[in-house]
Amino acid sequence: MESRVKRRNKRERMSKNSSQSQSQSHSIPSQKQQQSQTSPRFSRNPPQSKRRKCDATSSASFPPSSPPPPPPPPPPSSVSKPLSFLDKMKAKLRGGHFRMLNEKLYTCSGYEALNFFKKDPTLFNVYHAGYQEQMSHWPVQPVNIIIRWLKNHSPSWTVADFGCGDACLARNVNNKVFSIDLVSNDPSIIACDMSNTPLDSSSVDVAVFCLSLMGINYSNYLKEAHRVLKASGWLLIAEVRSRFDPNNGGADPEKFCRAVQGLGFTSTSKDFSNKMFVLFFFKKKEKQSQKIKEIEWPELKPCLYKRR
Repeated sequence: MESRVKRRNKRERMSKNSSQSQSQSHSIPSQKQQQSQTSPRFSRNPPQSKRRKCDATSSASFPPSSPPPPPPPPPPSSVSKPLSFLDKMKAKLRGGHFRMLNEKLYTCSGYEALNFFKKDPTLFNVYHAGYQEQMSHWPVQPVNIIIRWLKNHSPSWTVADFGCGDACLARNVNNKVFSIDLVSNDPSIIACDMSNTPLDSSSVDVAVFCLSLMGINYSNYLKEAHRVLKASGWLLIAEVRSRFDPNNGGADPEKFCRAVQGLGFTSTSKDFSNKMFVLFFFKKKEKQSQKIKEIEWPELKPCLYKRR
């Protein structure tokens, strides 16, 4: 009986000790657990700062949540896109307007052309847009030859640019330039009939006609240039080459030069080196003849463009 009581007490003590050791094992962390909590070397989750540093280097300059930037667009193709049907029709319409206006200017007088554009000045813009399109196909522009000639002479010379268009000559030289044409889209351009300008007699040193001897009375334009030029003043004429090709219906250039000399000029030089245009250089005589003689002016054929 006594032995059974002793064994029971012993079992109770052992059970009590076991329960105490389990409670201590749950409440006090082991040494390895303490090291794993305090040492980052054994941590499964590294510190946030290191994690951000790694993310920054792996995701370039944008945050991880942002999508990568799109690739750059491919370079534009050098091959132009084919014109649409509407664009082709518009181009044909513009070309048709230019041909009509160009033919009108070549087959009427300067006075008629002035009144024609007074009724609708926008037609002048249509004409010059077509003119610039045609000039863009020329390898050399005659106005640039004249600009270079002026730059090689005195900048104090006064110039009259008959049929100036967009006043390109005036913008590219240091000379004083009177820009003259049928319509003025700029305050510096004088709108008038080129055979009757407001310039004073003997007031300019150089008179220029750059592809502007248009109209059936072109001789009146040259007479006006003679009036406004000083003695020994220069007359420069650039014209389409075909207009001075006798083999194809053009005027004889020698006959043309004789007619201009009859006004009181001396022919100094001619330049037929360009396949698109010709250049004539005249100089006004110091002493003018008082005799009025009849001048036979050659007909300059119109420079008409074929329909395409």
